[in-house]
Amino acid sequence: MHGLSCKCKWGLTFTLFLSVICVFIFCEYLIYYPAILRCSWPKLNRDSGKGVPPLQALFLSDTHLLGAIKGHWFDKLRREWQMERAFQTALGVLQPEVVFILGDIFDEGKWSSPKDWEDDVRRFKQIFRHPRDMELIAIIGNHDIGFHHEMSWYKLERFERVFNVTSARIVTNKGVNFVLVNSMAMHGDRCPICEHVENELYSLSQALNCSVLSHRSSSMRTYCQEDMQKFPRSSPIILQHYPLYRPNDAECTGQDAASPEERQQVFHERYDVLSQEASQRLLWWFQPRLILSGHTHSACKVVHDNKHPEISVPSFSWRNRNNPSFILGTFSPTDFQLAKCFLPEESSVVAIYCSTAMVVSLLLLAHLHLTKTSMLLATNLMGKHKGF
Repeated sequence: MHGLSCKCKWGLTFTLFLSVICVFIFCEYLIYYPAILRCSWPKLNRDSGKGVPPLQALFLSDTHLLGAIKGHWFDKLRREWQMERAFQTALGVLQPEVVFILGDIFDEGKWSSPKDWEDDVRRFKQIFRHPRDMELIAIIGNHDIGFHHEMSWYKLERFERVFNVTSARIVTNKGVNFVLVNSMAMHGDRCPICEHVENELYSLSQALNCSVLSHRSSSMRTYCQEDMQKFPRSSPIILQHYPLYRPNDAECTGQDAASPEERQQVFHERYDVLSQEASQRLLWWFQPRLILSGHTHSACKVVHDNKHPEISVPSFSWRNRNNPSFILGTFSPTDFQLAKCFLPEESSVVAIYCSTAMVVSLLLLAHLHLTKTSMLLATNLMGKHKGF
């Protein structure tokens, strides 16, 4: 009787332990696969590629890797593991050719000491490791170098050295031009960094417009200089951290848009969005066919001047929203299509763990109750047997 009870006890313990391990593996590894396997690359119109394979690019934003000052160790562990598994699963399943991170890679880059910065960079490279034949390009965010009044040449150059980017740059891939913009340097107050960046952007816009338009106009050919940098004849896509100016998120819709209360909050120019002047300059200089931005942690689609669509990409981290996502983009020199891919919700994972803990607790309590009842019954039977 006692031996049978021990066998049942150890059998139940092993079963419960195995069940908990299976739940853990599902929640920490496997749950990302059914979410990302539902995603696919959007297709272009048949005639848009002209025989050239399209570019497949993945866009994410606001990863906010926690630092040494405000970051709690469990918060770091939980959210960074989520981003690592989500990113690595997305790479394995979708295999993008290039990944763009639209700023605020770090949470405390504007405060980090050299030692803390090195640790943050080391963790970033671990989380967002990628094959050599895939390019990862980072855009500068306010948490990486500070807002306008906080940024310095030291913090800017530190970021540029690590990620091999500059505050004003055009990246071309398969004939598609991406304009990378340092939003914090578009303040318009002629600060040294601002002046340098705006001059660079203006020069790039001249070279790009000459490349795109000079074959259409003799006056443009006269205006353009022979030694200007040449780019493919393709209208550009602007990538930056701050959105272009909009008064608020009132027009934003979708399950990953800001809450109804947040949508009515008025945005502050140069802090939540670019100023109206800076926004108009970028639109006038580059005439982009698409703008992709981050910063707000929520999704939004707006159209500027009835012809320049802008997509705000939500945060990639559970720390900033319950339902993170990223954007898949298929591009040719003349066309593009976008699709959104949602990651598992943190609340779903928490619910699975809580449900598992509840079921295990109830089973253990039931087992203890049955064991206690069995022991009392056995004791009573033994007492009656001795009485005879």
